[in-house]
Amino acid sequence: MKAMPWNWTCLLSHLLMVGMGSSTLLPRQPPPPSQKRPFVTFRGEPAEGFNHLVVDKRTGHIYLGAVNRIYKLSSDLKVLVTHQTGPDEDNPNCYPPRIVQTCNEPLATTNNVNKMLLIDYKENRLIACGSLYQGICKLLRLEDLFKLGEPFHKKEHYLSGVNESGSVFGVIVSYSNLDDKLFIATAVDGKPEYFPTISSRKLTKNSEADGMFAYVFHDEFVASMIKIPSDTFTVIPDFDIYYVYGFSSGNFVYFLTLQPEMVSPPGSTTKEQVYTSKLVRLCQEDSAFNSYVEVPIGCERSGVEYRLLQAAYLSKAGAVLAQTLGVRPEDDLLFTVFSKGQKRKMKSLDESALCIFILKQINDRIKERLQSCYRGEGTLDLAWLKVKDIPCSSALLTIDDNFCGLDMNAPLGVSEMIRGIPVFTEDRDRMTSVIAYVYKNHSLAFVGTKSGKLKKIRVDGPRGSALQYETMQVVDPGPVLRDMAFSKDHEQLYVMSERQELLAAGRP
Repeated sequence: MKAMPWNWTCLLSHLLMVGMGSSTLLPRQPPPPSQKRPFVTFRGEPAEGFNHLVVDKRTGHIYLGAVNRIYKLSSDLKVLVTHQTGPDEDNPNCYPPRIVQTCNEPLATTNNVNKMLLIDYKENRLIACGSLYQGICKLLRLEDLFKLGEPFHKKEHYLSGVNESGSVFGVIVSYSNLDDKLFIATAVDGKPEYFPTISSRKLTKNSEADGMFAYVFHDEFVASMIKIPSDTFTVIPDFDIYYVYGFSSGNFVYFLTLQPEMVSPPGSTTKEQVYTSKLVRLCQEDSAFNSYVEVPIGCERSGVEYRLLQAAYLSKAGAVLAQTLGVRPEDDLLFTVFSKGQKRKMKSLDESALCIFILKQINDRIKERLQSCYRGEGTLDLAWLKVKDIPCSSALLTIDDNFCGLDMNAPLGVSEMIRGIPVFTEDRDRMTSVIAYVYKNHSLAFVGTKSGKLKKIRVDGPRGSALQYETMQVVDPGPVLRDMAFSKDHEQLYVMSERQELLAAGRP
């Protein structure tokens, strides 16, 4: 059986372009030691770091969010146009930012880190949000990166003052005859009074419209947002929610998160802080956020717990893996990478696992929890949002797969962890990124690592086990960054590292 052909390409600060050559899905011998192939290289400006990467599924053009710059690249990594976004004079304590009113804080030349990069296909524009001025966004024309708008005069225009590229995640929900919505999830860096941790915003047709990024709904009592209560910081002073991945599926929007919580170890009366990975779900049409539910996720193999989420990607099952899992080939699967333990967020252990979640099973578990709560069983169980346990209230109603909540029993937490299916583990070289797709009915995953390697894994290997059939040293030093993307024709894979260069390679 022939495998997909792959060339290898690299985007270095790094974009790696992995192209298709030929190998076999079922190698007759163990894969050779990792090797490094020659790459065509694109380098960014000195002192720039690459932050985010998206590929236009219609044209194949690459949009690259870097420190102080946005790049538009051809599919073979040639620069087509750039747009400068920084640096500029700023101070993170200036709220509102100095471009709105005078700030008495000392100003300094400050880099603009790209925190979110999304393609708005309906209006042919790029949404590029940075770290300057409390997190304002630019709307750039896809063709030439001409600035169509840069709203900054309202508090809704400041998404987050966090100065990290992995701190914000956005999901666009598109409509044929209405303005689109933008769901934004962000860390707040101890400033919950300024920034909601999750919200839904208007994406107006006019990039300069006054209502751009306004909350979908907002009155005196209810709004399309959730803020972290100040009481939460008395329990966990450095509390925040770190958003790793987001997507839409069916009638829902999902975010995958890491968040601290206080737990009592077995046999102990004192509590300690750990980090828990959770999936958050919201109805796309829920303007009051009554449908907010979160559920802990993780996986375990051979007695080892993998609980710190590193990366995730939504893909389809494919015919071969679907038969093994008892699902349909077109069903959504979440491919996730977890590192071992729960105690270290920033310095994760090297032991890591690639795990699969069946999205329908997660939704079924959420439905069961909603049904039990509306029978009056248990509490809302959302410690960070409801410092005190609030009992569930009984109500006679039918809760089906698309139930979107009421102004009772919400927001809601699930206490029991949903465990993914571990398919591959790595003990020494922590996995840092993942992307997957179906090729000729087979489910294939590509995993980046801490040391800069890229692993090709056939998830539906013989006897139901995953099969690693090639490892390449794609960047040196690593790690491979979280954002990866396929080219329009799936003949190339683009991968980023922390260095300021972009690599491409021909057929092996």
